[in-house]
Amino acid sequence: MASSRKKVLIRRFSGVVTPGYLPQSGLIRHGQVDVLDLDGRVVAVPLSDVKRISYVRDFNLSDKENPERITRKSFLARPRAEGMWVRMTFRDGDVMEGLASTDMSLLDSMQEDAGLQIAPPDTRSNTQRIFIPRSALTEFEVVAVITTQTKKKPAPVVTATTQEELFHSELPPNARPN
Repeated sequence: MASSRKKVLIRRFSGVVTPGYLPQSGLIRHGQVDVLDLDGRVVAVPLSDVKRISYVRDFNLSDKENPERITRKSFLARPRAEGMWVRMTFRDGDVMEGLASTDMSLLDSMQEDAGLQIAPPDTRSNTQRIFIPRSALTEFEVVAVITTQTKKKPAPVVTATTQEELFHSELPPNARPN
């Protein structure tokens, strides 16, 4: 087992949650996800059955309804982090928002894994990142692109040497004071 495997909870459309370990990228092979379960066996989960794959801090298997502990599925206000604010509608009618990256990893995940990695709206939940297969969605909407403000440009360097040149060089000759 590679040390780069992370804890995941695979939620299927049937409601079944499969805990295990997966890498962060390159997780889909031949239309299925091969997850290393908690007993050390490799379990093949068809991608068409996967609703979302949640990369989690802890498994929380005692919570049968919501082991991912996703309490909010939408942002309360504009996200503070940089990225694409997206809204997705799943095949079962469930709606979820998230923040996708705006760098090359967005393209890598969409081509390689046939899906999208997002940050959930509730950063304090058990879920750190979510992978959503394209086949799980019926609608996808970009709500906004969140960017940080650019730094202000430095003031231009003034080369004038006298006050007369600074303040009166733009005035027509007849408008200059005597």
